[in-house]
Amino acid sequence: MDDAGKLADRRLRMVEDQIVYRGVTDTDVVAAMRSVPRHLFVPPEREGEAYADEALPIGHGQTISQPYMVALMTQLLRLDVRKKILDVGSGSGYQTAVLCELAGEVFAVERIPELADRSRVVLEKLGYDNVTVITGDGTLGLPEQAPFDGILVAAAAPEAPRPLLQQLADGGRLVVPLGPLHREQTLTVFTRAGASFRRDEHVYCRFVPLIGEEGLGGTQGDGAV
Repeated sequence: MDDAGKLADRRLRMVEDQIVYRGVTDTDVVAAMRSVPRHLFVPPEREGEAYADEALPIGHGQTISQPYMVALMTQLLRLDVRKKILDVGSGSGYQTAVLCELAGEVFAVERIPELADRSRVVLEKLGYDNVTVITGDGTLGLPEQAPFDGILVAAAAPEAPRPLLQQLADGGRLVVPLGPLHREQTLTVFTRAGASFRRDEHVYCRFVPLIGEEGLGGTQGDGAV
């Protein structure tokens, strides 16, 4: 088996052992995780670790999320091809690619220009034509593109940023880790119903801080640590 075949085999085993085994049941999400080559989103020297059950550094003090967390957050969005999605703190672009497999249109915002540029190149190489990568402050959302059917935030805040809640469509879902910095947080889903929001808490997690005008100080990244 050549290197490409070995990587593909490891990706399939990752999905079975880390994602399906842990209870991710959405068949479309599972298929997307099988499809997206995570090794293309990590630094070349980390390729051998690309399908490990952990977050990995991608430079600039940032990380690519643990595969299970990517799958779970994606499942919680309840995506289909009719939906427009905002990916905040898109980092390496791996989560973005998974969203592109399932949603009609994806807007990805990353505050670090080098990461945004690198992810844009990889996403284009993979043929995703339903994504726009923007360098900027994701905590403010993209009001000119709102409303969004789903918003995914891959960094932690004490509470959901108000601009992101305001930019949700009626029935839209915001998935965000909430809690104190550098400690355990809770993956939380806000579902909009008119002017109100239902809040549902899910698993414990640990993410880097959300940076920006409506975020926190520290280092923002695209994944759990």
